[in-house]
Amino acid sequence: MAQPLMPKATAVWLVDNTALTFDQIADFCGLHNLEVQAIADGEVAPGMQGLDPTANGQLEKEEIARCEADPVGRMEMAKPTVPLPKVRQKGARYTPISKRQDRPDAIAWLLRSYPELSDAQISRLIGTTKPTINAIRDKTHRNSATIKPQSPVYLGLCAAPDLEKMITIARARAGTTHTPTQPLPPIAATEPANEQAPMPPQPKPAPEAAPTAEEVFGASTAPADKEEEPQIKSEDVFGPAPTAKPDAAAEDTSEPEAEVKVTPEEVSEATADKSEGA
Repeated sequence: MAQPLMPKATAVWLVDNTALTFDQIADFCGLHNLEVQAIADGEVAPGMQGLDPTANGQLEKEEIARCEADPVGRMEMAKPTVPLPKVRQKGARYTPISKRQDRPDAIAWLLRSYPELSDAQISRLIGTTKPTINAIRDKTHRNSATIKPQSPVYLGLCAAPDLEKMITIARARAGTTHTPTQPLPPIAATEPANEQAPMPPQPKPAPEAAPTAEEVFGASTAPADKEEEPQIKSEDVFGPAPTAKPDAAAEDTSEPEAEVKVTPEEVSEATADKSEGA
């Protein structure tokens, strides 16, 4: 159902100037009945100027009177007296200027991926011309060296449903259908005719002993029997230690020497000898 211009302003005018129910106004303006109730309470669109739908030819006064008498009835839009704009005829799709440089990439992708598409279908799908399609097919386009095939859906030149529709029509005309590849059936496992005898258990190898220091660094080069060096004593360096003198108070165990008696004659002779020698 067509909706009036400025639905909230129209609802404001209908609430203020008619006795229609909230449901009737909401159905005519395309709003929720709670939103219409909030407009009546002043919670939504406060201070908005109402728009008279009868003044611009969207609604007739007889239709308002009919629905005021029948709360269950619904209002219908009046037939417009102003001529409506004509529907645009089918033709080449308009392509924005910012995306026109991407059309050769999209055409190359379609020619490579879906050769069953006709030139007219590609023209309507992307918005190009047949000479451009032929130039890209024959590789005589001025940008043939830099063309990189890309999907027109990825480039934003067309929608995916439109592309699928064109492909379906082209395959129907060519009499070819695209059937997905079926998975291969599972391979049945067959039992071997001659079962191999189980291998006997092999003995575990004995753990290797840890290497000794002689095996790693080699045998010691020191002689087995080493002669003992003579020890040097202090008596050999400093001589024998002096003996302690015997204490005078100690008892003398030696035998006393015999006394020698000198006579006066011997004394006189000794004195005479000394005088002669002097």
